[in-house]
Amino acid sequence: MTIIAVSLMVHRALDAAEALEKEGISAEVIDLRTLVPLDRRRIVNSVKKTHRLLVVDEDYLSYGFTGEIVAVVAEHALGYLDAPPKRLAVPDVPIPYSDPLEDFVRPDTAQIVAAVKELMK
Repeated sequence: MTIIAVSLMVHRALDAAEALEKEGISAEVIDLRTLVPLDRRRIVNSVKKTHRLLVVDEDYLSYGFTGEIVAVVAEHALGYLDAPPKRLAVPDVPIPYSDPLEDFVRPDTAQIVAAVKELMK
């Protein structure tokens, strides 16, 4: 499983990968560090190796970098996927001002674990 993330989501993805490892699921977490330039080669090579992709973002699901990552994989590694790529991000709702509500809409470790397990079916 390839999990791609940036910023805070990298830490949550690493925590999820650790939890998944205990269940026998191996996840390669890619911290992109930069979106421009985008390390397309690293993304494509990872997907070719793992055959599954989850992209996690703390920004909106629509119009975010998750779509760009999926597009790169569709253009260069689609035939290697054993399951459709999955995106996990903030739903298309206004970001709440309240910290607890903001935490509620951002993906967390448990959601990442659940998304990976869904992709493994």
